[in-house]
Amino acid sequence: MTGEGYLWLKALHVIAVISWMAGLLYLPRLFVYHCEVEIGSATSELFKVMERRLLKAIMMPAAIVAWVAGLIMAGVGGLFHDGWFHVKLTLVIGMTIAHHMMTRWKNDFAADRNSRPQKFFRIANEVPTLLMIAIVILVIVKPF
Repeated sequence: MTGEGYLWLKALHVIAVISWMAGLLYLPRLFVYHCEVEIGSATSELFKVMERRLLKAIMMPAAIVAWVAGLIMAGVGGLFHDGWFHVKLTLVIGMTIAHHMMTRWKNDFAADRNSRPQKFFRIANEVPTLLMIAIVILVIVKPF
């Protein structure tokens, strides 16, 4: 891959990560507000649409592009031998698990069977933030 091609791939990866993170930070916030409304209300139905569209139209495509572009860059850049990259990859797997958990929670809301309180989603909202901070530090500082 040429140097310019790698830079375009890196730009695509960063755009995808930003889009994915936006969804990972916003979806649990929607859940917090969704907890406040009456099941079956027009507002509840609107939240269901917002949650589904955010997940399907933004988060899933962004996650896929982030993963594919990231793995290609890691292979081309020979990063699979670096210790910091192993930790970063583990944290990205954690981010992906958080994404899948949010998908399950969205499905619970869609079926009107959410049993979790607002506080749960407020705490869950912090997980992607903490993972993101650690990932960015690892990518920029490469401490080991």
